[in-house]
Amino acid sequence: MKERHEIHKIRDVKIVGDYALRLTYEDGKENVVDLDGVLFGEIYAPLRDKALFRQVHIDSEVPTIVWPNGADFDPETLYYWDEYRPAWLKAAEEWTKKRG
Repeated sequence: MKERHEIHKIRDVKIVGDYALRLTYEDGKENVVDLDGVLFGEIYAPLRDKALFRQVHIDSEVPTIVWPNGADFDPETLYYWDEYRPAWLKAAEEWTKKRG
């Protein structure tokens, strides 16, 4: 993980799988962010409804992805998703154990 928080802006989002998005950032970087396995909890669990998930868009005020239910992700987390994903998966697993 990064020592300091970087500011990144998402410029484009495309749905490329059930829970996967191709994101384009201000510097031209593109990556695919697969959110399968991390959509748990009060805010993120509703996104497992594919119809709701497909309503993703870029917020007009803060350049990150958002959904109508208020769910969003920090653009830095998405920019470095390969690094952050294991921690998100672990947190989702812990949450489901607690809810068990």
